[in-house]
Amino acid sequence: MSTKIRKGDTVEVITGRTEDKGKRGEVIKVFPEENRLVIQGVNLRSKHQKQVQSQGRTVSPGMVRFESSIDISNVMLVCPKCGKTSRLGVHADGEIKSRVCKKCNALIDE
Repeated sequence: MSTKIRKGDTVEVITGRTEDKGKRGEVIKVFPEENRLVIQGVNLRSKHQKQVQSQGRTVSPGMVRFESSIDISNVMLVCPKCGKTSRLGVHADGEIKSRVCKKCNALIDE
C-alpha cells in the first residue's frame, strides 16, 4: 500500500500519547509496508547503552534517546502553503501525479 506522506514532509500528531499530541515535526523515515513513520522529536524513547569496544571504536555508556516509529493514521500532513493540517488529494495531469491540499487546493509537490 502506498502512502501519501513522504520523507521531509512536516506532520502534526493528532492522536496518541498525551505528551506527543499536537507536536509538529519533520518525517525522517517512512516504512510503507508497516504503515509507520519516524518523526523528528516525537515519540522519544530511552535505552540503556553498555560500553562496547569493537574494532578500535568505543561506544560510550549511558542513556540513549531516540525517536521510535508511530502509526501513519495518528498524524496529519501540514500544508506548506496555508500552515494548517489537512487531508491530501491526488491531482493527475497526464501521467504526472501530484499531491494537493484539500483546504487551500495548493500543490504540495512542486
